[in-house]
Amino acid sequence: MSKLGDLGAKLYRGEVGYDFVGKRFVWYGVSILITITAIVALAVQGLNMGIEFKGGAVFTTGKTTVSDTKARELAKEASGHEAIVQKLGNGTLRIQIASLDTDSAADVKKELATGLKMPEQDINADLVGPSWGEQIANKAWTGLGVFMILVVIYLAIAFEWRMAVAALIALVHDLTITVGIYALVGFEVTPGTVIGLLTILGYSLYDTVVVFDGLKEGSKDITKQTRYTYAEVANRSINGTLVRSINTTVVALLPVAGLLFIGGGFLGAGMLNDISLSLFVGLAAGAYSSIFIATPLVVDLKEREPAIKALRKRVLAKRAAGASKGGSAEDEQAYGSDEAPQIVAQGRAERRR
Repeated sequence: MSKLGDLGAKLYRGEVGYDFVGKRFVWYGVSILITITAIVALAVQGLNMGIEFKGGAVFTTGKTTVSDTKARELAKEASGHEAIVQKLGNGTLRIQIASLDTDSAADVKKELATGLKMPEQDINADLVGPSWGEQIANKAWTGLGVFMILVVIYLAIAFEWRMAVAALIALVHDLTITVGIYALVGFEVTPGTVIGLLTILGYSLYDTVVVFDGLKEGSKDITKQTRYTYAEVANRSINGTLVRSINTTVVALLPVAGLLFIGGGFLGAGMLNDISLSLFVGLAAGAYSSIFIATPLVVDLKEREPAIKALRKRVLAKRAAGASKGGSAEDEQAYGSDEAPQIVAQGRAERRR
């Protein structure tokens, strides 16, 4: 068995593990900092909305040897607006200029034909009205709202309402970070971006549900035993699915990274950036939130229940009693050498109360 597979087996059996839940306030702090940065970026820089949302004209030229940089200068001179120019694979150019009406587009087309030294009929002009982009945005918001509602209902039925709330917060967390990255790097927001944002929700939810399923199974009849607290069962569930989450995330990120860095970066295929950046950031954020945010949030909500509070007291008291009789070695074997001293000390404190 490979080292990674061996580690995964040990994590699944609980032989080794990392205290994700115990350090949850560190992860909360990191997420809050990243989220605040994303919100500030949105407020200060805003999003670079594509022509589909602002309206304007798209010019597709015939085959030309003119560089995209030169074409961008010609388009700016002709229209008075910044232009986005993409070199297409067949030697043609795609020139996007926002805020152009029908009359202005006709004049710009003539000047482009002159500057590019090609017949005017070789340049195709398509006008895009802002109302179309508004319809796309409204439908995207509607789809997002319906998706969130269905997710909450499903998770509340399949698991419990606390898991539904935690999953919803994790999804909002992923969306906020992804949109904030778009504001920071200035990538254009197009319908492809919207598709990417909606797609990452499914990936994020998948990882979260896998951990929740393990937690549901592990916490069945949990109040009838005194070996583990709810937080420890949750932590074992995260560790048990950790290697699986890493593997699925890496496998999903590799082709997306190819689209973003090779297709969008080296090859200059700018249209690939629309969807690849949202997928890349969203997949990474989704894997992070399923491990560091969603399950720890469930623990915080669940440990407010009187029965779970009472269970924790019983577990800690039993461990303290066992430690006083020389059972600390067993505790360390069961819970990890780093956790045992703290747990036993908590148990002793509970007994003194």
